[in-house]
Amino acid sequence: MHLTVKEIAAFVEGKIVGIEDKLISNVAKIEEAKSDDLSFLYQDKFEKYLNENSSFTLLVKKDFTKSFPNLTLIKVGDPYLAFIKIIEKYFVPQVELPPLFDLQKNQPVNFSCGKNFRCGSNVFIGKHCKIGNDVTIFSNVTILDNAEVGDDSIIYPNVTIRERCKIGKRNILHPGVVIGGDGFGYYKNPDKSYRKIPQIGIVVLEDDVEIGSNTAIDRATVGETRIKRGTKLDNLVQVGHNVVLGEDCAVSGQTGFAGSTKVGNRLIAGGQVGFADHLNIEDDVIAMAQSGIANDLKKGKAYFGSPAIEARESMKLNAIIKNLPALRIQVMELQKKVDELTKKLDEQTGK
Repeated sequence: MHLTVKEIAAFVEGKIVGIEDKLISNVAKIEEAKSDDLSFLYQDKFEKYLNENSSFTLLVKKDFTKSFPNLTLIKVGDPYLAFIKIIEKYFVPQVELPPLFDLQKNQPVNFSCGKNFRCGSNVFIGKHCKIGNDVTIFSNVTILDNAEVGDDSIIYPNVTIRERCKIGKRNILHPGVVIGGDGFGYYKNPDKSYRKIPQIGIVVLEDDVEIGSNTAIDRATVGETRIKRGTKLDNLVQVGHNVVLGEDCAVSGQTGFAGSTKVGNRLIAGGQVGFADHLNIEDDVIAMAQSGIANDLKKGKAYFGSPAIEARESMKLNAIIKNLPALRIQVMELQKKVDELTKKLDEQTGK
């Protein structure tokens, strides 16, 4: 695709500083951009990649004042958002979709589906499942009996949705996702062996949820494991039985939620965060990467460490820990001097 700077600027309502008819054929990171690329500058720290030889087109904030001889600028309110909109409009690669499902040619079937249902090869859909309108299911997907998939959802290859689980509208499930596997529930017998507890609940994903590759969301022991509207889970996230994640949460990879933990809205969790079971996490919490969450967390606060404490206190503690080796040497030297002074004093007093 070839677009002019003028066309791009008109689309994002930006002001051009440079060559209006310059052609743009691709988008790129600022550190890799070539002459016919479009990139963006959102944080000052990335200005180090700009120099006199930079000849690409760059989205910048309206108050950006620096200039480079060969660089064409498009000034906008939010360069990052503008860049996203441009990619969505012009540069998303076209993926070949599975064919439309022909209900008449595939009779008999034991499930219902809406209009424009696309279905890849080697897909299994169980009895009494409900597939909504404009759903796309790629190859090798398994959907067991009585499950539901809402309108406009995309299910990528090798996803498993187990019986009775419910997928909302506009969900995206990436390859390898497992929805509704058994929760990790066992009764410890007197002889220390384990007896499996039947996991008879379900998983509910509300609308606009996106689940990354190889993430597992376990079915409830009884009742529901629920992921609320707009929440996004990265790859390799583990959600235990009866967990509830609130609306618009963002959870990074290798994070785990143990059973029955309840999370409020807008949680931000960095990578490798571990949440213990039966916790109550209030709204707008930030759990920084590699934190171990062992206690309830209060609304609107950031936490770090293991066990996690408020981030500011954790940073202070880490600063102290960093200085402990030097402090230890100082204490040892002081102790040596104290011992010497004590010895002299004892000698003077005849002890």
